[in-house]
Amino acid sequence: MQAVTRSIAERLRGDGPSFSFEFFPPRDEASERQLWQSLRELERLRPAFVSVTYGAGGSTREGTVRVTERIATHTTMLPMAHLTAVNHSVAELRHVIGRFADAGVRNVLVIRGDPPGNPTAAWVRHPAGVEYAEDLVRLVKSSGDFNVGVAAFPHKHPRSPDFASDAKYLARKIDAGADFAITQMFFEAEDYLRLRDRLSSLGYDVPLIPGIMPVTTMRTIERSEQLSGAPFPERLRGQFADLGEDRAAVRALGIEQAGRLCRRLLAEGAPGIHFITLNRSTATREIWTSLQETVPA
Repeated sequence: MQAVTRSIAERLRGDGPSFSFEFFPPRDEASERQLWQSLRELERLRPAFVSVTYGAGGSTREGTVRVTERIATHTTMLPMAHLTAVNHSVAELRHVIGRFADAGVRNVLVIRGDPPGNPTAAWVRHPAGVEYAEDLVRLVKSSGDFNVGVAAFPHKHPRSPDFASDAKYLARKIDAGADFAITQMFFEAEDYLRLRDRLSSLGYDVPLIPGIMPVTTMRTIERSEQLSGAPFPERLRGQFADLGEDRAAVRALGIEQAGRLCRRLLAEGAPGIHFITLNRSTATREIWTSLQETVPA
């Protein structure tokens, strides 16, 4: 079994692009079985790492800790736990960080998080908590030997006034100690490339990993907008709408579009691809397989 203490930053410095997968904590026994079936199927692809989300408003904290611990101790995969500041005091955050450390989990994706119940509502800091993601980065870094990732937003964060300001916010998280960044999902390569250029113009070159979620149903489009806070490209929306109720055709187009996007990103120098799986493996495996035929190892 590979050492769980290896950092994601180390793996990103390896030869060839990295492939990684995002999962969310299950809510019942059926979704628990689905999660572990998908994890085992994707484990065969030897991902650089896998991540487990924290859930809206930090509501799935215990699930995140439990699943991440199990991945660390019962699989060959390197886990990364998401951590948000929502509704948590600094003492509570330190407790969760300690749980990760006790399980040998040394990779954490720091996200300030959205207000519970309404992601677009005004942010309200816990009275004894932290205000910004950069503060949470410093807290994790001060708690031990952790490799820390942060979120990046190709369409800018919904609360950022403009793209330039958003890039500066990302830079502040890097200054606080972030080792790499993973983007929110997007569907046009130019959105990622412009973000990378903005960050580079500020003098930063940390690994910026694209987050990719393929469209497999028309509902995925709505889901992507809810999760990212960014509009789905009208050009692509029209292509999917033209397929009407043909679910197989929608799925085929989504897989093809995602594969094309990944190939372009890797050709442009992206360090890897982080697939948002929604706890399903089939679409991700299909895209991964297509990439092996065109992307050198």
